[in-house]
Amino acid sequence: MTGTTTGAAGTADTPLRVGLVGYGLAGSVFHAPLITATEGLALDTVVTSNPERQRQARAEFPDVRPVATPDELFDRAGDLDLVVIASPNKTHVPLATAALKAGLPVVVDKPVAGTAAEARELAALADERGLLLSVFQNRRWDNDFLTLRKLLAEGELGDVWRFESRFERWRPQPKGGWRESGDPAEIGGLLYDLGSHLVDQALVLFGPAVSVYAESDIRRPGAETDDDTFIAITHAGGVRSHLYATATTAQLGPRFRVLGSKAGYVKYGLDPQEAALKDGRRPGPTAAEWGWEPEDLWGRVGAGESPLTGGGRPEPTLPGDYPAYYAAVARALTDGGANPVPALEAAAALDVLEAARRSAHDGVTVKL
Repeated sequence: MTGTTTGAAGTADTPLRVGLVGYGLAGSVFHAPLITATEGLALDTVVTSNPERQRQARAEFPDVRPVATPDELFDRAGDLDLVVIASPNKTHVPLATAALKAGLPVVVDKPVAGTAAEARELAALADERGLLLSVFQNRRWDNDFLTLRKLLAEGELGDVWRFESRFERWRPQPKGGWRESGDPAEIGGLLYDLGSHLVDQALVLFGPAVSVYAESDIRRPGAETDDDTFIAITHAGGVRSHLYATATTAQLGPRFRVLGSKAGYVKYGLDPQEAALKDGRRPGPTAAEWGWEPEDLWGRVGAGESPLTGGGRPEPTLPGDYPAYYAAVARALTDGGANPVPALEAAAALDVLEAARRSAHDGVTVKL
C-alpha cells in the first residue's frame, strides 16, 4: 500500500478503512467523530484495552471492531487504509513507526514525538515508504485562527509587530494521569500539550523562529510537571510572539491580541468545536451551524481604543472547521492532495519546544 490510492477507494460507496489507536479524550472526543463525519472515510477498528471504552466505542459506532492491542490491528494491516495514533504521547513514535513499516499511512496526534530529531526520523521513514504521515494540529482550524489569517491576508492590521496567544485555564487542583505526570518519558506538561498548538499557530502565521525565551513553573500543590508556561519567540521576519499555556489563571486574558502598524485585533473566548464534540454534537451535512459563534463573542479590530469599552469595529468570526483536516487527509490519500500538516512542520515546532524547555531550565535565550 502506498500513500495514495486510486479508483473508487475513498468514495462514499467504498470508503477508506481507518484504524484508531486509543479511545481516551483524543480518540473518543476528536478523532472518532471527525473520521466518521468525513465522506470517504470509515472507522473500522478501535484499539483500547479498557473494556468500558470498548463498550463505549461499540455503542457510539455500532459497525466498529474493538481490539485490545495495536498488534491485533497491525495483523490486519492489509484490511486497512489509514492508522490514526491517538494514544499517550510516549507511544506516538513506536506506534507510528510500526504502522509505517506495516505499509499504512498514518495520522499522529500532537506532539508527534518527544524531540524534533524523532519527528524527522519518522518523516524520513514515511518518505522512504511513500506513505502519508500527517500530524493532527486541529487548532489550525479554530474559528479565531481562521479569522486572524483572513485579517492578515487582507492587510487589515498592517505590519504585525507583536502576537499574543493564550490557552489559559483555572484548574487549581491537578487532575492526574499521564498528561500531568512528572516522568519525562510520558512527555506530559503544558509545554508539550497546549504549547504544541500555540507554537504551531505562531509558526504558521509568522514563519520560522530565530530565538526562544521561556519561563516554565510548577505552581499547584501536588503538581509534578509544568502547569504555568510562557514562551517568547522572535521570528525571522521580526514579529515577536508571546505565548501563554497555563492551568493557574484566575482571570483569563484574551485568546488573541495582535498588534500591527495599522490596527490591532483582540479576541476573547475559545473556539466552540471542542465543547460541542464533548457534548456529543457532531459535524456533518445537517450541522449547518457547526463551528459558528454568536455575535457577542466576535473579536474587535481598531487602533487606540479599548475593545472592553466597545472600541474598534466588531470582526465577524469565521466558523471553525475541524472537519477540514480529515477531509484533506482523505483527498491526500485518494487524489494526491496536499498533506494538511506535514511531519516536518511539526518537527519545526518541536525545535521551538525543545529550545523553550532549555531556556526555562537554564534561564537563557536560545538561538535557533
